Amino acid sequence: MAGRAPCSLLALLLVLHSGCWAFRSPLSVFKRIKETTRSFSNECLGTNRPVIPIDSSDFALDIRMPGVTPKQSDTYFCMSMRLPVDEEAFVIDFKPRASMDTVHHMLLFGCNMPSSTGSYWFCDEGTCTDKANILYAWARNAPPTRLPKGVGFRVGGETGSKYFVLQVHYGDISAFRDNHKDCSGVSLHLTRLPQPLIAGMYLMMSVDTVIPAGEKVVNSDISCHYKTYPMNVFAYRVHTHHLGKVVSGYRVRNGQWTMIGRQSPQLPQAFYPVEHPVDVSFGDILAARCVFTGEGRTEATHIGGTSSDEMCNLYIMYYMEAKHAVSFMTCTQNVAPDTFRTIPPEASIPIPVKSDVVMMHGHHKETENKDKTALLQQPKREEEEVLDQGDFYSLLSKLLGEREDVVHVHKYNPTEKAESESDLVAEIANVVQKKDLGRSDARQGAESGERGNAILVRDRIHKFHRLESTLRPAESRVLSLQHPGEGAWEPEHTGDFHVEEALDWPGVYLLPSQVSGVALDPNNNLVIFHRGDHVWDGNSFDSKFVYQQRGLGPIEEDTILVVDPNSAAILQSSGKSLFYLPHGLSVDKDGNYWLTDVALHQVFKLDPNSKEGPLLILGRSMQPGSDQNHFCQPTDVAVDPDTGAIYVSDGYCNSRIVQFSPNGNFLTQWGEESSRSGPKPGQFSVPHSLALVPHLGQLCVADRENGRIQCFKTDTKEFVKEIKHASFGRNVFAISYIPGLLFAVNGKPYFGDQEPVQGFVMNFSNGEIIDVFKPVRKHFDMPHDIVASEDGTVYIGDVHTNTVWKFTLTEKIEHRSVKKAGIEVQEIKDSEHKLETSSGRVLGRFRGKGSGGLNLGNFFASHKGYSRKGFDRLSTEGSDQEKDEDDGSESEEEYSAPLPTQAPSS
Repeated sequence: MAGRAPCSLLALLLVLHSGCWAFRSPLSVFKRIKETTRSFSNECLGTNRPVIPIDSSDFALDIRMPGVTPKQSDTYFCMSMRLPVDEEAFVIDFKPRASMDTVHHMLLFGCNMPSSTGSYWFCDEGTCTDKANILYAWARNAPPTRLPKGVGFRVGGETGSKYFVLQVHYGDISAFRDNHKDCSGVSLHLTRLPQPLIAGMYLMMSVDTVIPAGEKVVNSDISCHYKTYPMNVFAYRVHTHHLGKVVSGYRVRNGQWTMIGRQSPQLPQAFYPVEHPVDVSFGDILAARCVFTGEGRTEATHIGGTSSDEMCNLYIMYYMEAKHAVSFMTCTQNVAPDTFRTIPPEASIPIPVKSDVVMMHGHHKETENKDKTALLQQPKREEEEVLDQGDFYSLLSKLLGEREDVVHVHKYNPTEKAESESDLVAEIANVVQKKDLGRSDARQGAESGERGNAILVRDRIHKFHRLESTLRPAESRVLSLQHPGEGAWEPEHTGDFHVEEALDWPGVYLLPSQVSGVALDPNNNLVIFHRGDHVWDGNSFDSKFVYQQRGLGPIEEDTILVVDPNSAAILQSSGKSLFYLPHGLSVDKDGNYWLTDVALHQVFKLDPNSKEGPLLILGRSMQPGSDQNHFCQPTDVAVDPDTGAIYVSDGYCNSRIVQFSPNGNFLTQWGEESSRSGPKPGQFSVPHSLALVPHLGQLCVADRENGRIQCFKTDTKEFVKEIKHASFGRNVFAISYIPGLLFAVNGKPYFGDQEPVQGFVMNFSNGEIIDVFKPVRKHFDMPHDIVASEDGTVYIGDVHTNTVWKFTLTEKIEHRSVKKAGIEVQEIKDSEHKLETSSGRVLGRFRGKGSGGLNLGNFFASHKGYSRKGFDRLSTEGSDQEKDEDDGSESEEEYSAPLPTQAPSS
């Protein structure tokens, strides 16, 4: 590397100063700022409106290449976007908009002055004229990166970056033979709300590694002393090119090695969450090792920017206290080489990767030197092709161009699909039916380039036919056989609809307390059960489940709110000075409220129009138990509309369903604690939510900690079926039934788990998942309860984000879908029919029409005695105790993926 130019080294460091590139006049940059919109290719999707308001505090930015066509491999294009606000803001979410078929990798920088004023430029002109901080990196169809709650990258204001600069590396340009225009990029979710913890990036990178040709194993080591305020690592990303086998990162403290992360760079190069929290303090050593092989190379390989070179990068994403935050740090040396004598052996062991998921790195792929035209003229056998969801998006982009009516389909979000109007459907159908397109085009064009393009189109058509049948992979599920004739008249739903957040529901950031229950009254008004200024945390109960904070007294605010479903106005409130820790809520056919309190260990029946107190109380106040007269943290209630029978799920410290007569007399109970060898039918681990299916005479139970739904006959208590999907993950928190459909929400994944927290729509008759959904604004943290109305409106209450979301659902709607910054805006049209093509049904998406505002902050502030005690905490506290399956000890139920414990300041 001694012979390399200093400017090239600085380019690799990605901390770019004006010393290597010509300085750009600030006046020319300011001139560009005056432009209200940028000029984009009309082939690009969602880029004509880069700034998308979300609500009063949040907005999204769609940062995309403006329709570019690289002409040679290993092209680096850059473009910039100015932050649209002057005040301080925080990036809290990233969503990649790219496919590995066209893009090798992307980097997003923050800086104060970009190196060019053009709509895009070659990055060898520079990225920024000042220091550039890396905010985000992506490669190989990596999934979106989510930051922990309360953490954000600070931009704007007096100290934050004023510009975002996107760098896109186009490694192999063979995908651009048809000269289509690329609009790859990333969508950001920003908020003006101050974040208590500030995210940053620590880049560890080798700059002088040489990999000799034919050398079997080459280690590249990096280490630096950490000399600033404590940071907490929550994610990491590795990056090499084709020769990299494994990259490992560690914190070394007093000779002890603690792993930050270890991954094969040939797998999707996402930011992976650390398996265990890692804090880094003054005096620690940060160490990283990349393992390479030089086998197959005929000359030495150096560190460099092309795909025939190599890289050894470890990106460490961390957060710090806001007052000490540093946004970007680097380590490019090996200051402690002797330390690596004791590096754990795992760091030198390559991670095996299946050949069908090996990352494509452009020009240095071994087959790259072969005659590509010959390969194109020899189509692969179908069984040899490896295709995925990312291919489908890339295919449509190349067939039709990245226009506003071409829709993203991402491998890691297979249900995040949308289709557009019938003209697009007809166009696709027209293309895929031209099976002789390659031959006819070849006859028309005499030049070899035209012939190659025709063959390319033919191969894409072949891919299209292969892919259309795999758009919605079947979910794994467990279903018990039903009795003959059972459920024969249950409505069938085939999945031709989608659930979307009602984006004009403005109250998602305004709820000040833990939302434990949601329900709908007979007038279809939303009823919310919340905890006021009480919280459920690790100090709430002792080892015998006796409430320990009785001295606080009952909640002094109204804990039951009735909300207009259209205007979101609070119509009525009640429940003051009655509850200690609210949990479950349901409403019977007569409009009575049925509520559970886990501190009181009781069930209440209330008349919403009466001031005379509860109509019925089941259980003994503050007395946990398991007999006919006691509950132990009961969770939910369901009341049969035909018989009036009362069913109570009991609960966190009992594992049973208890049935009472309409006047509250004990009738029967069933259920037992799950066995350690695996849960059997009728066994529960926190029965958390109930849903009645009256016309089938069934009661379904969200068996929370077993991650499943069990259904039973209400007359005989006989087990009917289990619904369990891998995508549920470890928990199912709540369920709701409307004719033909069962809705559910799962829990936040543990570190290392892949299943996201989301909502599910299932066909009740067979248990098949027909849709999943998430909110656009904010994220699910612990969605605690769900309720659906027969018109398809769905409400979800989250006990950690103190939020109620409104979603809407429709069928048989034709629409135009335009994606902008990850938010889909549709022009909805009435339709008499479902869209069909020769390739199969096209699924439609829609946007709901919820409206109005829900400001509980103002509601509470206007009431005497209002206190914000507990409202401003981060979601590191727990509530709703659960049983630890291993040792019977208590752990926090209302969990969130915990932020790592912060080290004391030095």
